[in-house]
Amino acid sequence: MADTASNETPNGTAGGTTGDKPNATQALKDNVIKFANDAGEKAKGYAEDGKSRAGTALDELAKMLQEAAGTVDEKVGEQYGQYARSAADAVANFSGALKEKQVDDIIDDAREFVKKSPAVAIGTAAAIGFVLARLVKAGLDGQADKPSDKPSNDTKA
Repeated sequence: MADTASNETPNGTAGGTTGDKPNATQALKDNVIKFANDAGEKAKGYAEDGKSRAGTALDELAKMLQEAAGTVDEKVGEQYGQYARSAADAVANFSGALKEKQVDDIIDDAREFVKKSPAVAIGTAAAIGFVLARLVKAGLDGQADKPSDKPSNDTKA
């Protein structure tokens, strides 16, 4: 009987190995939760940064459209210039709404949109993917066409 008492571990289990499994499992769960929370916070930070950049870019686009409206008035007609001004106002309003919303609200709005119009959401995602692929391809093609800054190894005289 004295031997049994000496084999007990501080947590009250005999042998120590079965008592370590729940502790190790809990530690692993805690680490996974911490990692997920950290990843979520980083993603939220990146989303805030992206939202800020998008708002700035939209403001600049609205400004460009507003400035272009005068040129459109002269070259095409006032009616079309008014379309450009309306587009500029719509872009500026969208930019303001985007800046005022929290990232969580934007995500909720996107979820609701996808639930209401899944076909439009899929089409939009496909179109955005196509545009991004074309931009990346154009960038890669442009880099391949650039002459290299490295000196040539050609030693022909």
